[in-house]
Amino acid sequence: MSDVIISIRDLSKSFGDHEVLKKIDIDVCAGEIICIVGSSGSGKSTLLRCINKLERQTSGKILYHDQEVRDKQKEINQYRSKVGMVFQSFNLFNNMTVLENCMLCTRKVLHLSKEEAFSRAISHLREVGMAPYINAKPAQLSGGQKQRVAIARSLCMNPEVLLFDEPTSALDPEMVGEVLNVMKELATTGLTMIIVTHEMAFARDVSTRTIFMDNGYVAEDDKPSELFTNPKNPRTREFLKRYLAG
Repeated sequence: MSDVIISIRDLSKSFGDHEVLKKIDIDVCAGEIICIVGSSGSGKSTLLRCINKLERQTSGKILYHDQEVRDKQKEINQYRSKVGMVFQSFNLFNNMTVLENCMLCTRKVLHLSKEEAFSRAISHLREVGMAPYINAKPAQLSGGQKQRVAIARSLCMNPEVLLFDEPTSALDPEMVGEVLNVMKELATTGLTMIIVTHEMAFARDVSTRTIFMDNGYVAEDDKPSELFTNPKNPRTREFLKRYLAG
């Protein structure tokens, strides 16, 4: 796994006087499943939003295949077609059916024919177990079903990297498992994934690499077998002890 897709160099982000991210350096290689864990407010979601260019970094660089992702909207749109994102709150269009939600971006952004967009949408909806619901509107779906549609929609773009921002945090406990199972299956396909999550067992079992963030810094970055059983940083040990006890 030596092919670096995304490089983050000396990345910082401030909101006013509050520095949320502090000199982040991360390389993301093809095929990695990176889980980012840490306390609320540690900068995890902000980092993901900077990677996807939903937030503009205060300083530092984001490189995609060694090319800096600049703030020109055309370049950002091209980049986002390759680096997709699944949000906490699904972000589906409520006035569209499941099928229309999944076809929209491939038609508008990738300029696929209606037949190609339909075929791709059906394939990915089948992959996440949502093909029977193609004519349903989001209001008719459970939270877990909405999130599975959101994942299928992102997959329709054939992304090289897929970002997940706490994809189960808005779900009722009984719906968390169905979404995590879909993500576990995706992890076996070779898709590169960066996942901000509070699901420690998922991070331990599925990630190839786990990053612990604390107060805007990357405090520890290691294989899950090391980070969860033999953390080097005292803050990581404190977090895991508190979290696992909870």
